[in-house]
Amino acid sequence: LMSRICGTCSIAHLLCSIEAIENAVGIQPTEQTMAMKKLAQYGLMIRDHALHLYYFSLPDLIGKDSILDFSEDNALEHQLLHDSFDIKRAGNALSTLIAGKAVHAPFPTVGGFLHYPGKEECDKTIHELEHARSRALQLVETFGEWNQSFERKTDFVGLTPKDFNFIDGQLCNSRGVCVGEKYFMKHLIRVVIPYSQAHGFEFDGDSYMVGALARVNLNQDSLHQSTKRDASKYLKLFPSNNIFHNNLAQSIEILHSIDHSIELLESMEFKSEPLQKVELKNGCDGVGVIEAPRGTLYYKVEISKSGKITHADVIVPTAQNQINIEKDIGKLVQDNLQAMEKKQIEFEIEKLIRA
Repeated sequence: LMSRICGTCSIAHLLCSIEAIENAVGIQPTEQTMAMKKLAQYGLMIRDHALHLYYFSLPDLIGKDSILDFSEDNALEHQLLHDSFDIKRAGNALSTLIAGKAVHAPFPTVGGFLHYPGKEECDKTIHELEHARSRALQLVETFGEWNQSFERKTDFVGLTPKDFNFIDGQLCNSRGVCVGEKYFMKHLIRVVIPYSQAHGFEFDGDSYMVGALARVNLNQDSLHQSTKRDASKYLKLFPSNNIFHNNLAQSIEILHSIDHSIELLESMEFKSEPLQKVELKNGCDGVGVIEAPRGTLYYKVEISKSGKITHADVIVPTAQNQINIEKDIGKLVQDNLQAMEKKQIEFEIEKLIRA
């Protein structure tokens, strides 16, 4: 059910809800299950970041209103359009291989997976990923050369895994404070934005940013070696307070997701494993924390001794970025009141929100 919260990033909600339940009932995923979770999330990141970068942000860079205005007669626009198809196809192929579908995937479940890919399927997906890699590297260069800038010093928060995998690791901020996943509610403070009734969040009393920019700021040393080698020119720009570098960070994450996925698929031979059984003696609760495309996603569930989920709390990335977005817009408007017409300020706000 939880994957229906978000169509484009449904796998993130599926994996996070599964993690919360597994932590509640004491299931420790096997090494193979963890590798498959990483791969499923990599497929999501490749596809979702490509959607955001090519279809939402790239028109700003090219000076078009929409990707629908890209011309097949223009060599650059033609190439970028078809690159988007290749990268999204590779992400979809990886998600389908591991999770069954790119959207509302049927294979991941509590205690393991319901299906395991064969070597021939893996080899075919590796070929798709290798084909998309040069396109992904071009995307890094495209956004790395974009000189749009907006800076406002803020805190960055995200998981800090050893291999930049979006699934595990301690929760850390850019000031060096790190906490275990299950203790996140002691540091994350829900606040009501009074004039709108919307919820926002603070980390230890301060607004903060989650997402690709936060992850690369915190974790660039743990990126795949091939990614660090080929994107080294642009990784020098991090850590960064430039919000538009969130686009660049997403493109780097696509490249990393391709590189690590190829390595995992080449090195693993997937074997069928029985699902781990759930044994409930008393009521229990558990926390799941993963990195969704837009940032850190939290699930907390309470389960009765009969096995029913009696309470669930879901904290999505956009809600966590809400306060920062508003502060950024306020600064942007104030900085440009004298220099820009109203329409231009509106357009700059739109670009900032898209980033």
